[in-house]
Amino acid sequence: MTEFTAPGPLGTDVAAAAERAHVLAQALPFLRRYAGATIVVKYGGHAMGEEHLAEGFGRDIALLKQVGVNPVVVHGGGPQINAMLKRLNVQSTFIDGLRVTDKTTVDVVEMVLAGTVNKYVSNLITQAGALAVGICGKDGGMIRARKVMRTKKDPDSHIEKVLDLGFVGEPEHVDVRVIHALTGGGLVPVIAPVGVDADGQTYNINADTVAAAVAGALHATRLLMLTDVPGVLDKDKQLISELTLADVDARIGDGTITGGMIPKVENCVEAVKLGVKGAVILDGRVPHACLLELFTEGGTGTIIRR
Repeated sequence: MTEFTAPGPLGTDVAAAAERAHVLAQALPFLRRYAGATIVVKYGGHAMGEEHLAEGFGRDIALLKQVGVNPVVVHGGGPQINAMLKRLNVQSTFIDGLRVTDKTTVDVVEMVLAGTVNKYVSNLITQAGALAVGICGKDGGMIRARKVMRTKKDPDSHIEKVLDLGFVGEPEHVDVRVIHALTGGGLVPVIAPVGVDADGQTYNINADTVAAAVAGALHATRLLMLTDVPGVLDKDKQLISELTLADVDARIGDGTITGGMIPKVENCVEAVKLGVKGAVILDGRVPHACLLELFTEGGTGTIIRR
C-alpha cells in the first residue's frame, strides 16, 4: 500500500508561489530588454567541470532561448585536452599561457574540442529543453584563422626573439552565416574554438579570443565571459562593477589588472570595439550566473563598455 504524505500548510505553499511570482515580475523588464538580442557566452573553467554547475548552465541557456533571447555558446576545454594528452603520453609546453601546438597536438585538440567537449556542452542544453547544435570554426568556413607569432625580449641581451607556437591561431575573419542559420531555425549554436586558414590548415585558438571575435561579428548585445573569479577586482580585492575602455588602460597601467586577467579584459575590449554593447567578466561558479547578470539590476560581474 502506498503511503500518503499530507501536503504542507496552505500558507507555506502560497508564500512560496508568491515569491516565485515576485521574482518573475521583477525579471519582466529585463526580459523585454533582451527579447531578440544575441548573447554570446564563453563557457569553461570550473563551471564546466562540476556536474551540478554544468547542468545548471544547460538549463540557463535553454531558458534564455525559450524566453526569446538568442544565446550563442563558445566553449573552452583546456583541462580535457590536458587529460587526453596525458593519456596519450604527449608532452605539452606553454609560452605566455598559450599551448605550443605541433601536428600531433593539434589533432588531439581538434578531437577533444570539436568532439567530446563540444557534444557534451550541446547535450547539456538539449537535455534542458532547447535544441543545441555543436559546431567548430571549420564548419562552413566560419572562422578563418591566421598563425599567431609571439616575440619575447631576452633579459640579458635585450634582443627580441620570435617564438613559434606551432599551430596556434587567432581569428582573422568570422563568417556568421552558419550562426544565423542556426539561431534563425530556433537552435542554439555551440562553437568549439578551432579554425582553419586559407590553405586548409587547422589551428587551435584561445576560446576567449574566439568568443570576442564571434560576439563582435554578430554585434551582440552582450558577451558574457564565465571565469573562476567574481570579475575585475580593485587593489583592495573589491569587485569593480563597470569599466570604460579608458578605465581598462588606466587599470592595467597602474597594476590593478594583472596576470591572466589582462588577456581576458583585452578580449572584452576588442569585442566592444567591434560593436558589442557590453562585455562582462563574471564568476561561472555562481549558480545561474548568466541569468543573474542579465535579469537583475546591476548584474553580478564587471561590465566593460564604451
